[in-house]
This record gives sequence, structure tokens and C-alpha cells, in this order.
Amino acid sequence: MKVKKYIASLIHSLRKNPTVINIVAVASITFIVKGFGFYKEIVVASNFGLSELLDTFLIATLVPGFIYQVFLGAFKSVFIPNYIIEQKSGRPISSFQSTSFIITIGTTIFFMILAYLFTNTFLELFFPNHSESYYNLIKVQFFYLLPCILFWGLSSLISGLLNIHDEFRYSTIYPVFTSIAILVLLLFFKNIFQEKVLAVAMLIGSILEFSFLIIVAKSKKIIKLTKPDFRADGTKMLFNQLPAKVSSGFLTGLIPITDQYFAAQLIVGSIAALNYALKIPAFFTGIAVLALARVLLPHFSKLTNNDRKSAFKQLNKILKFVFISLILIIIPIILFSDNIIELVFERNEFTSEDTIIVSGLQIVLLIGAPFYICGNILVQFLTSINKNKFMAYVSFGSMTLNIILDYIFLKIYGIYGIVLCTTTIYVVRSLVLFIYANKQKNL
Repeated sequence: MKVKKYIASLIHSLRKNPTVINIVAVASITFIVKGFGFYKEIVVASNFGLSELLDTFLIATLVPGFIYQVFLGAFKSVFIPNYIIEQKSGRPISSFQSTSFIITIGTTIFFMILAYLFTNTFLELFFPNHSESYYNLIKVQFFYLLPCILFWGLSSLISGLLNIHDEFRYSTIYPVFTSIAILVLLLFFKNIFQEKVLAVAMLIGSILEFSFLIIVAKSKKIIKLTKPDFRADGTKMLFNQLPAKVSSGFLTGLIPITDQYFAAQLIVGSIAALNYALKIPAFFTGIAVLALARVLLPHFSKLTNNDRKSAFKQLNKILKFVFISLILIIIPIILFSDNIIELVFERNEFTSEDTIIVSGLQIVLLIGAPFYICGNILVQFLTSINKNKFMAYVSFGSMTLNIILDYIFLKIYGIYGIVLCTTTIYVVRSLVLFIYANKQKNL
């Protein structure tokens, strides 16, 4: 009876908690967005299988994706807590907004030029010993993906503003436009765009995403721009935190590039196999990470400014609940991994042999999923209290360990060694962050 009363009490308290309500709402919308994305992957799998075209597209997305994650994603993470601090200072927030937009636009243009100039160097360094046609296929797609960086950067900043103002629905739904664009072009315009179809679709999707967010933000009167002030205290604090966060994002962003570098040493289709193995784990972890990150970073940023002790208590409660829930969800997925991959992907170009490979890779990744998600919760919390310097050290350690383990495990286990390395990194990283976060509580 006591257990039933406790569970009933817990459910009742959760239902009245606005943070939990926001997380559930964001998770529900994310589920729909990811559903579109997952169907898109099924269509892509049916059209391309484990092919050279898909391998080259994934390589072409590496640099734009890396720039977004490292520099633009890092800026958004630092922007949110410091924006909230600036709001409380009483200084004009419109000036801080203008400064942030200028930084975003300037950064994206700089890195677009840099990426364009060093494309050949990047390909020769990380993906050597391929044919000229292979490199040309990458570059053709890459040049269509390059402008995406600008639209991703602006969309990231605007979605951060929407999160701060509790407009989570809009900042969660917008990625669906890219999935829809890819589906439409694959189903109706594949013959027109041919080898460029995925890259062109991603560019169209990024433009639609930005257009949607700017319309919403303007209608909600969230964007307020005036003369920028690069000498304001809030801007200085943002710049002080940015190097550590960028370093952390840079080192973390090197991990998937390293994985794909080692996978490229294997047979053609290995990169695509890794990509498919990530899809189902990424579907579930993506929902959890996006829902928790979008709500928890602004939530913790506000809470740590008002009641630091309560923030630490909430962190530990959330970690316990999320970790146990994830284990219960993931166990049946592991048990039926073969059947799930067969049902979802096995058709046309995707064969039964592909199913066996991808299923094995998926199982190893699923084991690390609870640690990956809890690690991301800890990152949101530590970002909210501006402990970005420590996370840069953790990212450096993770990247170094990833290179060492990729090299060792690849020789022993082949492509399975790459995902075993990834899971090991998730476990170690989350434990280190958890120990550090608890030490902060006692300071």
C-alpha cells in the first residue's frame, strides 16, 4: 500500500510540475518530428541501401555538421544562460540580441569560406586513397550543403530565444521541414536532381526552417534589435565562456569524424552501416535529449540564479528517473533488434545481410544510450552554472580515448569495434560529469 501511495503521489506531483509538463510537451512534438525523420530514413534506405552515394553524402555533411555543432551549437548553449542573466540585469536586452545575431552571421560566413577553401585538404587528409569520381561526388553535394550553415546558425539562435520565452512547441517542430523536403524530392524529383537530390533537399529544408522560425519569433514579438554593444558586461561574460564551450564542442565533434575516418578504412558501405545502426537509438535518444535540453537549460539557468540548492536536488531526481526509465525501454529493443531492423529497413537495396550487420551495431549502441542521455542532462546543468572549462577538459579526454579505442577495437572487432568504442566513451564521460557535478554541490 505504501508503494502504491508513493507512486500515486509521485505521479500527482509530476502532473502539476510545469517543467515536467514542458518536457512531456516537447517530447511529444519531438516524437512527431522524429517520426517524419525516421520515415525519411526508411525511404533513403530503400533508395540507396549501403551505397557509395550515401557514403559520400554522409561525408559531405561532416564539415557543415561539425561547424554547426562546434561553433553555432556551442554559441547557443552559452547564449541562453547569459541571456537570462542579462535579462535580470535591467540592461536593454535588444542590444544583446543584436550583438548575438551579428556574431552568429559573422561566424557562419567565416567558416563557410574556410570550409570552401580547405575542402580538398580535408578529403585528402581524412579520406585518402579513393578515386577521383568518389571525391567529385562528395564535392558536388558539399557545395549545396555549404549555405545550410548560415541558415542553421540563425535558426539555432532564434530557437534558443523561443526556448527562453517558453515557446517550446515552435522551437521543437521546425526540423520537420528538412525531413519533408527530403521526402518530397526523393519521391517526386529524384530523376531531376540525381546524385544531388539529398544535398539539394537539405538546403531547401534549412531555408524553410529559418523562414518558419523568423515568422514565429516576429509574430511573438520576441526579436527586438537595436544598436549592438560589444562592450556590455553580458557580452563580455558570453565571450569569456565561449572559448571553453567551443573547445568542448570542437573536441566532441571530432569523435564522429574519427569514427567515420576509421570506418572508411573498411569496405564500401561501412559508413552507411554505422549511419543506419544509429537511426533507431538516435530516434529514442534524440527525443529525450531534445526534450530535456530545450527545457532544462533555460530551467536550470533560471533556477541556479534563484535557488542553487534546489537545482542540485532536481538534477539528481531527474537523473535517477531518466536512467531507470531508459533501461526499461531499451531492454526489449535490444532483444528484438534483428526483427526491428528487418521490419524497418530491409527492402529493395537493403538486404538480409545488411540487417545482420546493422542489428549487431545497434545493440552495442543501445547499451550506451542511458549514459549518453544522462551525460547530456549533466552538460545542460553544468552549462547553466558556466562550468564550460571543465567540460572542455572532459571533451579532450573523450576525444583522445576515442582515437585510442577506435584504433585498438577496429583491429580486434572490425566495424563493431567502432560502436563499442562509442559506448565506452558514453559511459566514462557520463560518470566523470556526474562526479564533478556532485562536487559542485558541496562547494
